Amino acid sequence: MIYYITGGERSGKSSYAQKLALELSESPYYIATSRIWDDDFKKRVDRHIQERDERWTTIQEEKHLGNLEISGEVAVIDCITLWLTNLYFDNKNDIEKALQQGKEELIRLFKKEATVIIISNEIGMGVHAQTEVGRKFTELQGCINQFIATKSDKAILMVSGLPVSLK
Repeated sequence: MIYYITGGERSGKSSYAQKLALELSESPYYIATSRIWDDDFKKRVDRHIQERDERWTTIQEEKHLGNLEISGEVAVIDCITLWLTNLYFDNKNDIEKALQQGKEELIRLFKKEATVIIISNEIGMGVHAQTEVGRKFTELQGCINQFIATKSDKAILMVSGLPVSLK
């Protein structure tokens, strides 16, 4: 089962996903995809870790989601945007290479016999990016979001902390 949860920044995606995971499992997995870019971000990550209790198993995976050993488990992937940033950066901002690598990893992930709750951001709904790199990333994010949405069993848009069912 694939759940896709999307929305804007601070829309309630992570809280909703974690609550859902705990409804589906007594011991869910939390897959953290972010890289620690600076001290401020490290503090944010540490705060998120402290918010989860002992029921959670946290796995740090920056790129290779298809390698996760989560068969039979419930796993929250938080988040696709940070994961995609890693692919985009490591592919020197080549949108085609990052998209291909991203789709390959997701296809491998979706073949797992697991319940996967994927969190992503809708970054193309706001201000138009001012830089070429930003515009290319917004395009990449939109392509990956559409790919995930078509493969998902359920899709939810979070708006102001409220879930809106899309699928």
